Amino acid sequence: MSEFEAYLQLGFEHITDPQGYDHILFVIALCTIYTLRDWKKVLILVTAFTVGHTVTLAMATLNMVSFRPDVIELLIPFTILVTALINMTYRIPKTTLVTETKSSPLRYALALGFGLIHGLGFSNYLRSLLGDESTIFQPLLAFNVGLELGQLLIVLVVLILAFFLIDLGRIPKRSWNFIVSGIVAGMALSLIINNELFQQTVSTLFQR
Repeated sequence: MSEFEAYLQLGFEHITDPQGYDHILFVIALCTIYTLRDWKKVLILVTAFTVGHTVTLAMATLNMVSFRPDVIELLIPFTILVTALINMTYRIPKTTLVTETKSSPLRYALALGFGLIHGLGFSNYLRSLLGDESTIFQPLLAFNVGLELGQLLIVLVVLILAFFLIDLGRIPKRSWNFIVSGIVAGMALSLIINNELFQQTVSTLFQR
């Protein structure tokens, strides 16, 4: 296996790893309100997220920006929670008819902005892999391609599941969106509450 293939595999495994499911939750939240017929809009949305995390992944890996890893670890579940809550406020007609989803430009802007935060999270893992390697361009590119492939796989699974339940099973899109977004929001809230920095901050506030 070449170095490129090795880092590509590591990137793919990192974003699809069930043990580090925070990034999986965010991608699920991004595309929950959509179905297969909205694939063009989903593609634009995922591209915005990719652009965001690519920029900060590269900048952080090249030591062009500095940040506190513990802060990023707390911000990531907040991005998931906010995205899920926005989904739950999205107005979907009470019908079993499958219609095209209308997207607000705000969703694309949020995907781009939240992608910047997730990119910093990805960089922590990549930098631990690189060690003392002198050339990082190829590993950086391969790792990012792996992330993208894993991300697209997650999106495809969600959209196919939505197709079977909504288009074929005639489950209302509103119910699908509320249930999935509610589960994602609950899991994100759990990540926030159990985050060490969050607990320390809350403890400090109550001690005052």
